[in-house]
Amino acid sequence: MKIWLETHFGKGWMALVYLFLYLPLIFMVVFSFNSTRQDANFTGFSLRWYEALMRDTKIVDGFWLSVQVATVTGVLSAVLGTFAAFVLVRYRRFLGRTVFSGMVNAPLVMPEVVIGLSLLLLMVGAQNLFGWPERGKLTIIMGHTLLGMAYGMVVVQSRLLEVDRALEEAAMDLGAKPHEVFFLVTLPNIAQGILAAFLLSFTLSFDDVVISEFLSGPGVSTLPQVIFGYARRGINPTIYAAATLLISTVTVAIISYSVWVARKTRRREREISAAARIESAPR
Repeated sequence: MKIWLETHFGKGWMALVYLFLYLPLIFMVVFSFNSTRQDANFTGFSLRWYEALMRDTKIVDGFWLSVQVATVTGVLSAVLGTFAAFVLVRYRRFLGRTVFSGMVNAPLVMPEVVIGLSLLLLMVGAQNLFGWPERGKLTIIMGHTLLGMAYGMVVVQSRLLEVDRALEEAAMDLGAKPHEVFFLVTLPNIAQGILAAFLLSFTLSFDDVVISEFLSGPGVSTLPQVIFGYARRGINPTIYAAATLLISTVTVAIISYSVWVARKTRRREREISAAARIESAPR
């Protein structure tokens, strides 16, 4: 009995945790196909809410705005996060390093409502002084990039710490200049980390409500804002349909990324093994 408990208790507990986390999502997916607006009873299978979703211009426009904002935010966050991580990892001592590190990491621990409010005051002050920028897509991208860059920096930094400095030093010994070492040696070795930073920043931006509420202007609403506005006025099964499509898209993206990483890791292991066999072969 004791052996059985030791073997199956952990698996059972993990199953309960996953059930607790994902059961609400399963119910939402199921009721997105409900034929009526009832939440407690599934009265029959129907695609009426997906048809209503396609006709809802607010949700459609909000979706495309979220895609645009999240894509630009993901790219900017990955690039800026990579440079910040490279500076912190490769340059251990420089004037203002502690302040720079604290400023880059601050969004990780600061509440989003504080970030959104401070950015709102900054944007309003800048608009009063210079007449730019007006609150809308650009200001949302700025706010999301501030948050996404911090997360992207953490991801890339962890990957940079694993890269062997001997590779970079060997390239410099062979005559490569610092920028050539970065683009030809360092960048290919941290490419997976940069892609992971992009995906994380994209997801955070696409999902954000708080910062978007502070920085969006009239007539500019991301998909999470639209869904949140609908939810405050009452349950609308169209929201279930939109959320189901989002879950499906994110699931496909995560699985595709995981498969790509697994294949690339296996190929690298095969190449390392082949190189080791060639090196150890008698001459």
